[in-house]
Amino acid sequence: MKSQSSSQGTISFATAISPGDSIDNYGVGRVLFSHRPDFKKGDLVAGLLTWGEYSIVKEGSLLNKLDPNTGFPLSYHVGVLGFSGLTAYGGFFEVCKPKPGEKVFVSAASGSIGHLVGQYAKLLGCYVVGSAGSQEKVNFLKERLGFDDAFNYKQETDLKSALKRCFPQGIDVYFDNVGGRMLEAAVANMNSFGRVAVCGVISEYTNATTRAAPEMLDIVYKRITIKGFLASDLMNVYAEFLSKTVEYLKGGKLKTIEDISRGVESIPSAFIGLFNGENMGKKIVKVADE
Repeated sequence: MKSQSSSQGTISFATAISPGDSIDNYGVGRVLFSHRPDFKKGDLVAGLLTWGEYSIVKEGSLLNKLDPNTGFPLSYHVGVLGFSGLTAYGGFFEVCKPKPGEKVFVSAASGSIGHLVGQYAKLLGCYVVGSAGSQEKVNFLKERLGFDDAFNYKQETDLKSALKRCFPQGIDVYFDNVGGRMLEAAVANMNSFGRVAVCGVISEYTNATTRAAPEMLDIVYKRITIKGFLASDLMNVYAEFLSKTVEYLKGGKLKTIEDISRGVESIPSAFIGLFNGENMGKKIVKVADE
């Protein structure tokens, strides 16, 4: 929906949307009719659908049949077992290349991806701190998800000092969902050979005046790696991600949070709410009964 960006020509996921166009979204649906022999009426599927009660999926689009006997709610296949989970798992392990004992910072840590990244990091044996936008979210991260520490960024007047307080020995890995001043503060506190995985920049999407300007000399002399990525880059670890995540869920080692709205009419407000930090965990809209 950006008015103009060079990113719009890089990949189909970033193509500009004009008023009246359908909007793609990763979702779960039930097949009503199919020309393909591998899909029949009644099959449950997950993939790129559209905002609405019905979707026409073109040949070659991402669509996979779901096993209805997994024992998990269908919503899990949109969130923790879908692209959010893959982004968290692959972004952390493939992009960040973490080691046990390293110091990990996750911004927007109570969001759909951040709350999973922090738990994967704890399962690896890392020291994990998250930032969030309310005391309720901070308490949830520490008390329910096992983060070592967390802070409410809205109550901090100096983000660099806040991170220094949480990481007196510096940050090794930063999983960035925010961009802006948070990225600047994280880079200032990074250790040598630190890694930054840029998953999103929620602070910059709707505010043209908010743009990250990290200290470039820190990046050079600390030899910091900053890398952007997309979930589609991570399909090579999909099978590993799914196997491990199912194991963790069934073993009670991984918890997932879902924020569910109902009805297609709730989609616009649910979407806008993401930019205001109204959700905790994966935002899901159910437009039809299961």
